[in-house]
Amino acid sequence: MGVGRDLGQQLRRWLEQDPAALRQSRALTNRLMDGLGAEDSLRAPVRELASQPLLLALLHSQGVQQQSALSSLRQQLSRTYAPAIERELLDLLEAATGLGGGAPATAAAPTPAATTAAAPEPKGNGWRALAPGLALAASGALVFCWAGGALDRELLEGWGWSGGMALVVVLGLLQALSLGPLKGLPRRWWLDSSQTCDPHQAWRWLSNPWLHANGPEAVANLILLALLLGNSPLQLSDVMLRYCLTTLACLAPAAALAQHWGVQRRWSGASGAVSALIALAAGLSLLRWSELGFSSLGLSIPAWVLLLVYGALQLGWQLPRQGEDDSTPLQRLLSSSWAWGLIWGLGWAVVSALSGWLGALR
Repeated sequence: MGVGRDLGQQLRRWLEQDPAALRQSRALTNRLMDGLGAEDSLRAPVRELASQPLLLALLHSQGVQQQSALSSLRQQLSRTYAPAIERELLDLLEAATGLGGGAPATAAAPTPAATTAAAPEPKGNGWRALAPGLALAASGALVFCWAGGALDRELLEGWGWSGGMALVVVLGLLQALSLGPLKGLPRRWWLDSSQTCDPHQAWRWLSNPWLHANGPEAVANLILLALLLGNSPLQLSDVMLRYCLTTLACLAPAAALAQHWGVQRRWSGASGAVSALIALAAGLSLLRWSELGFSSLGLSIPAWVLLLVYGALQLGWQLPRQGEDDSTPLQRLLSSSWAWGLIWGLGWAVVSALSGWLGALR
């Protein structure tokens, strides 16, 4: 038919003109549906293809990552569609990316035994698939801790800076650079649900806490971190270690659940750590029946106020779908770092309160 190749060439021109406009599955789907026009035979397959996170990874990546995404999509298409439809979709992909594809994987009809063996891949492969990213992030926390200690000794002690404010300055500088000289950096550092199980993308588990994909969320988190950690007596090495490990503790279950439920999600920035600190203080306030708050930058705000305000902001950011999936609102919330920061913070508050009560009984 040639429709797939023509549509792929259109997609390539759209990407050259404005790649940022095609970073969401919904926008990509709408553009491809418009490009198909009256061609009904490919509408359903193209719509399904456009909803795949792998297609976004293919269109907005390069080198090994792009080749890996194309290979994975070829395998999916070969298991799903008849050879004629598969060929059109492969032509679309190859025309859009400029990558040669060769013959479809379904050139020969599969035998019944082969069809049985080629069962559909499950949505998730469990914690084992996340192991490379988890291991790299945990190891990286130790490296950041060491680097923070060296920076403390050589520079910050002489300046009289706290470790908390140093962290805020580092995050702020990186975010500012990402708006100017390093404009494409956030896209390369954040972690998408399609990348959580890819060993070649494991380094994103290490980089994602340092830049925010959402500008308003970045501003909110930087202000809150300055308020939460501005007067902290901790040195930078301790702050770095706790920040990295808390972020990882919030990201790991969120990524595992997103993988299990097929939720399309992007993780970046300090939301997990900020949420955990606020929830810990708010939980202790309630359990001890005394008002705890944070004082810094000339402000003094009760923890429960921060919990409500920050929670309202995060609900606005986390509840909408970030791609074409069938997830429920609860699934989207539990696939966010913010929600797991809230859970771990409140849990640690209960443990701390119980320890205090048991100590008082002895």
